[in-house]
Amino acid sequence: MRHVPKWALVSSGCAPVLLAGGWTIAGLVEGPTYDPAAQTISVLAADGASGAAVMTGALVALGICHLLTAWGLRMAAFAGRVALGGGGVAALVVAMVPAPSSGGSLRHGSIAAVGFVLLAVWPLLAAVRGGAAPWGLRPAPSIAATAVMGLGAAWFLLGTHLHGSIGVAERFVTTCQSLWPFLVVASCVRHPMNA
Repeated sequence: MRHVPKWALVSSGCAPVLLAGGWTIAGLVEGPTYDPAAQTISVLAADGASGAAVMTGALVALGICHLLTAWGLRMAAFAGRVALGGGGVAALVVAMVPAPSSGGSLRHGSIAAVGFVLLAVWPLLAAVRGGAAPWGLRPAPSIAATAVMGLGAAWFLLGTHLHGSIGVAERFVTTCQSLWPFLVVASCVRHPMNA
């Protein structure tokens, strides 16, 4: 197995901090008209939103973090690294194709959906068989992570159709998707074969 560089801890560790920091600061800039429980993160980055620059910057930074992490996560199976990198590219494209100030956007929604799917399946695709694999790349944790992210995405989709708390659902799934790479990298860096 190839080693995982320690700088991948920085790229993967920054992803959840930048994402949550972005939606928190953009929400504060947006003011009381924004309801984080009922509105999506895309509303914060929409054309004309007060916090658009902050949220767009956070999405760009998130995409770069995922790309760097995919590059450094050499112990993972190649398909998983491609899916994680693809999720990073989707975050960059979502930042470049913001949602309109009102109504939906098929183009923006489609890109976001592709990103959700790639980031949900990457743990499963990155799994390495055998007892010598780091904890985060073993099949059981990888299957569990993909299942949790898939259920979170289903919750989000159900919320969009039932006009539920889509903001909460989206934040749950995006937090899981941005945090899991860090947990995987940490398990690889601590693994004896990485030394």
